[in-house]
Amino acid sequence: MPDYSYTAIDKSGIEVKGSISADSREKVFRKIKGMGMIPIDIAEQSFWNKEIKLNMDRKPSPRELSVFCRQFVSMTRAGVTIIETMRMLADQTENRSLKKAVEEVRASLEKGEGLAASMREHPREFPSLLVSMVAAGEASGSLDTAMERMSIQLEKAAKNQGMIKKAMIYPAVIFFVAVAVIGIMLTVVIPSFSGMFEELGSELPAITQAVVALSDLVKANWMVLLLTVSILVIALKAWAATDSGSYIFAELQFRIPVVKNLVIRSASARMARTLGTLISAGIPLVESVEVVAKTMDNVLIRDVLLEAKEEMMMGVPLSVPLQASDIFPPMVIHMIRVGEEAGTTEEMLTKLADYYDEEVELAVQSLMAAMEPLIIVVLAGVVFILVASVIFPMANLYTTLDKL
Repeated sequence: MPDYSYTAIDKSGIEVKGSISADSREKVFRKIKGMGMIPIDIAEQSFWNKEIKLNMDRKPSPRELSVFCRQFVSMTRAGVTIIETMRMLADQTENRSLKKAVEEVRASLEKGEGLAASMREHPREFPSLLVSMVAAGEASGSLDTAMERMSIQLEKAAKNQGMIKKAMIYPAVIFFVAVAVIGIMLTVVIPSFSGMFEELGSELPAITQAVVALSDLVKANWMVLLLTVSILVIALKAWAATDSGSYIFAELQFRIPVVKNLVIRSASARMARTLGTLISAGIPLVESVEVVAKTMDNVLIRDVLLEAKEEMMMGVPLSVPLQASDIFPPMVIHMIRVGEEAGTTEEMLTKLADYYDEEVELAVQSLMAAMEPLIIVVLAGVVFILVASVIFPMANLYTTLDKL
């Protein structure tokens, strides 16, 4: 999508310059008009005159979107019009990316476009789940109810996300501290002992020679090693974003028992909560399953739900393809089947979501319980090697001196 530079006059009569990404000049013109400005000049940027922009705007978090939905409900129920509500939300939103999106949505509303259609133009700020709920709310005349349900959904997602991040802080801190200590040992402590032993003419043990060789390698090539590691991390991240990489990482998640347990429980909670929220808003089950599939992080689970949607279009109940996938726990299958047979799918999904929200918390605790001893064992092994590389030659030195 090309970038266009523009010059326009805002509502205050001040000349404004900027750039917009769009498919054509006509779309740029409409976007500028939608922002309440009068375009004067629009020109496509070339390689030589293209502005170098560092996009520091952060994607809104589930917590921020939840607050957005809560405030929207409070204002609209207080009798404030949707256009004025969006204006007020834009003024008090701290996230710059979300603030800009809300302002553009408000401009679209002023031109007569629907709220869901306006939000759909900003997929980075407004996820497909939120847009679908807004569309259902507009169609049924219960937009405030749809936004309220969405706020609850986002609060649950933020809670689970925060729980997992909190669990990863401890091993991350330990890892960086260990790397720092090992780096100091290899570049400062070990070389000082190495020089002392060389002066005394004492023969170093094999373990010390290996650590000294590693120390010399790190000191001589630390920039190359740092650059190599950085390139590998970036390349691995880029590869994980591809189709082949995402499938391999998804399969790896299922090969590690503790991680698999967390992934499946988290996916079950998200699927049940999201599906129940969409059904309660009046969105058809087939369409709801497709929306839920797009919210899944693991591509294997996403494919299962998309295949389930295809089978449901042929009249197959949702519980059948989910059971055939052999991914979701038996309780998920049984509860959905009971809901399908009794006509209480929404109620069963809500109970499932509540149950698996607690299971996610237990899975996180189990993951931490498994990681802590593993981290201790690895660090103990590294510390033993470094200490042994210093202690062994000193013991040999004392033995040599005693013989003298």
